[in-house]
Amino acid sequence: MNGFAKPFSAACAALLTLGLAGGAGAQEQYTLRFNHVLGPGEPFHEGFLKWAERVDERTDGGLTIEVFHSAQLGVEEDIIEQIRQGANIGQNTDAARLGNYVPGIAVVNGPYFVSSAEEAYALADSPTMQAWQQELADQHGLKVVCFDWVQGFRHFFTNEPIRTPEDLDGLRIRTPPAPIWQESIRALGAEPTAMNFGDVYPGLQQRAIDGAELVYPNITAANLNEVLSHANETGHILLVNFQVVSSQWFDSLPEDYQTALVEECRTAGQETSEVIRQASEEAKAQLAESGMTIIEDVDLEAFRQAGEKAYEALDLVEAKNKVQQEIGVQ
Repeated sequence: MNGFAKPFSAACAALLTLGLAGGAGAQEQYTLRFNHVLGPGEPFHEGFLKWAERVDERTDGGLTIEVFHSAQLGVEEDIIEQIRQGANIGQNTDAARLGNYVPGIAVVNGPYFVSSAEEAYALADSPTMQAWQQELADQHGLKVVCFDWVQGFRHFFTNEPIRTPEDLDGLRIRTPPAPIWQESIRALGAEPTAMNFGDVYPGLQQRAIDGAELVYPNITAANLNEVLSHANETGHILLVNFQVVSSQWFDSLPEDYQTALVEECRTAGQETSEVIRQASEEAKAQLAESGMTIIEDVDLEAFRQAGEKAYEALDLVEAKNKVQQEIGVQ
């Protein structure tokens, strides 16, 4: 922890007085520019705005979060590299991408790893998860603020019915470019195709891909029902989102600002997770009403068994079993 977390020394106070208008009583100002790939109509965007508002209130304006939707600051992988270099930028990301730095943490993004938001929240108490987060911060410059943002169950959205892993054979399914995601989709029977979220609609129009695996609100928010006809309820991944910032930048914050950032992240995340759950039900109903075919009679046991191959391919079986045991998942 640096000096900002301690009572101001005379030298520090003098420095701040020189650097800031307002003289005596002025405080250091901090800004986090927070980036996410989702559109302004997504529940997550509203949740991030609430997080920002509460942090601003709690720090009396000392810490400001500026939220940028639709990847306005850049694509996720580029942003993460800027974060690692110490930039005052944050990113909504997932365990799959973080697994590029600490392989074990990718299990959170694996097939059928957790089955409820409550299990996802319990991951915060897992000693193994805590160790992975510390490694991310110490060795890779990535501070996980919280991961209480559960985006719902991901399903396969295609233009034909999918009930078994065999039905996915030969289909090119859009996935983010991370090993656990690629191997998960391959294990479940499809051909993974890396593509940014913003490129999914034109990719489907141009037949570069045959489908995507997303959550229901993604479909309605991006109007993907215009180019997709079937929602196949595999529920293969309960997507747990991670909010990350630079560990160097985080350590520069006063201790009470750090606490506010983390606690309000968790609160807003859990609130937004419930909004997402409700939004998923509403989006499903809206899509069904608009003519999308909802396939509910999916062979989930066959998909679960197929999904185990992803953990085997990435040598993550032991890590998966260990974390699940720590949070009480059988």
